[in-house]
Amino acid sequence: MIDRRAAAAGFRERLERVIARAGASHSAFARQIGVDRSTLAQLLSPEEDRLPRAETLAAIAAGARVSVDWLLGLSQREQLGADVFGDILQIATPEPSPIDARMFGWMTDASGYKIRSVPSSVPDVLKTEAVIRHQYAVDPERTLDAVRSRLAYLLRPETEIEVCCAVQTITGLARGEGIWADLPPPARAEQLLQIERLSAELYPSLRLFLFDLRETFSVPFTVFGIQRAALYLGGIYFVFNSNDHIRVLTRRFDDLVRAAVVQPPDVPRFVRGLLAEGGYSAATATGSG
Repeated sequence: MIDRRAAAAGFRERLERVIARAGASHSAFARQIGVDRSTLAQLLSPEEDRLPRAETLAAIAAGARVSVDWLLGLSQREQLGADVFGDILQIATPEPSPIDARMFGWMTDASGYKIRSVPSSVPDVLKTEAVIRHQYAVDPERTLDAVRSRLAYLLRPETEIEVCCAVQTITGLARGEGIWADLPPPARAEQLLQIERLSAELYPSLRLFLFDLRETFSVPFTVFGIQRAALYLGGIYFVFNSNDHIRVLTRRFDDLVRAAVVQPPDVPRFVRGLLAEGGYSAATATGSG
């Protein structure tokens, strides 16, 4: 159940926002939308925890040209008269590179909020240049330049990122399995050493959880604070804007966190074990060039 006081507070904040955007006084805004001034004053009072009646809500939405769902905090999209399906779900085609421009834009939109991600491979924020070149053969130099600048932004101390990754992704990398079969051992060692180093250096701003695919499964998705959530299906993103969908995917992420077999503080030690198991060393990685 949604807390009534929290819902009323959210409605007040959005109502204040549309009044400020209109550049009108409270009295002028009340006249503009055709409601009584005292009614508007009650709705704006922090002492009140009630939501407006349906006809008042409709008048505010029509006068301010915003959606009722947005006023009530049920959608992150405020446009009036937008297609209902479009309000809830958008379909986007990603660029053939890590942290493409659209993904980066969603991340910057969520500045100040926690970003939660389930990647399809090694987390983008931890990838070495050798791994980026291995995975993304399309215009690698342009890709690398974009990734460097975007990762520098994402790795600022004030950015909070949680990542849930399959433990098999990391072990497969160490053993040269699957997509890593033709990645040279020095490059695999370099990547493992980078995961070990950054997961320690960036903690707790970056927290990496490893879950076991034998116990749970997840398709790749990212939750961008309270703004949106994106489900990655290979060639497309399904982008959800409604609070209900964002909450569902947030709960799914929390389930993966609870199922993690390696917790963030233990990731460096886990990776060191893989390095020892494979006979890797810092010297091994120097040949990755």
